[in-house]
Amino acid sequence: MTECTEEIIEKNKIADDFNCSEKIFDNVKNCVTFFGSARTSQDKKICDLAEKLAFNLASKNINIVTGGGGGIMEAANRGAFKAKTVESIGLNILIPQEQRLNPYTTRNHTFNYFFSRKYMLVKHSSACVVFPGGYGTLDELFEIIILVQTKKLQNLKIYLYGTNFWRDLISFIENTLLKEGMINKSELEVFTLTDDLEFIEKDILKLFN
Repeated sequence: MTECTEEIIEKNKIADDFNCSEKIFDNVKNCVTFFGSARTSQDKKICDLAEKLAFNLASKNINIVTGGGGGIMEAANRGAFKAKTVESIGLNILIPQEQRLNPYTTRNHTFNYFFSRKYMLVKHSSACVVFPGGYGTLDELFEIIILVQTKKLQNLKIYLYGTNFWRDLISFIENTLLKEGMINKSELEVFTLTDDLEFIEKDILKLFN
């Protein structure tokens, strides 16, 4: 059967998402991905913390990957950009609200689809740091948890920053999902919850030694 024009276009867009974004990582090793809200204003302390962590990691020759938008993503890209030693990578997507490519990326690609973007955000990374965020951040978090749980991604470290923010979600996971047998206890170990950015930094650096 001959494919209709719309199907061909869709397949081309999917291929473009993967093939073009893959080129972004040519000759790039040692990556860490930052996730977090696009809505967080740059004057918030959490943005300062994300920028500082990204700067410190970039200063140790670790490339920083984000979704390329504003908020936490912009802060992390700015930290990497200021270090001037590595790539500050933004994997952007066009959506009706919020998302715009921030000015602190050295390499970037704009995706057509969320599913391809989510995979490429972590494909080349050894760790990801998940700061507070909304639906998009939660979607990304559970996507990468599943990729790690099912071993589609090997040895990806996941850090959740902000115990107050994540407490209720962790409580639901422990007291409902685990209690009802939807997950097993070992699957709680796929992520680390902490308020200690220095610990995150040191633990990530061990991955590259």
